[in-house]
Amino acid sequence: MRIVHVYFALSRGMTMGVRAACFDSAGRIFLVRHSYVPGWHMPGGGLERGETAQDALVKELREEGNLRIIGQARMFHVYFNTGASRRDHIVFYRADVEQTAPRAPDREIVECGFFALDALPAGTTEATYRRLAELSGEAEVSHRW
Repeated sequence: MRIVHVYFALSRGMTMGVRAACFDSAGRIFLVRHSYVPGWHMPGGGLERGETAQDALVKELREEGNLRIIGQARMFHVYFNTGASRRDHIVFYRADVEQTAPRAPDREIVECGFFALDALPAGTTEATYRRLAELSGEAEVSHRW
């Protein structure tokens, strides 16, 4: 998957992705662990040509966690993601979700699940912690992922 991201970074003027803080009815957050990058992340992925950010969000949440958005996802902020390239942006949402079926591991997603905010798994990324602090109002919103 890293090779795909490099290809898009080189072949497109700018790349854009979506991620979401997805909460279940118990207030737990859904996180994924990918096969191609270390750590636990909020689910998301890149926009394809002709795809809206909202469409990409619905697709990525379904693919990465069998998640269905309840009501409307709320866009929180757009971040410049220099960790991926000097042309990448992430549209970040907050969503209430339900899982329609357990998500079995595969070549992309090796683990996923809901976690209490005070019991996030070891290896949760710093970006995930920063976004959660911003969402809760404990930290000022950054413009960089």
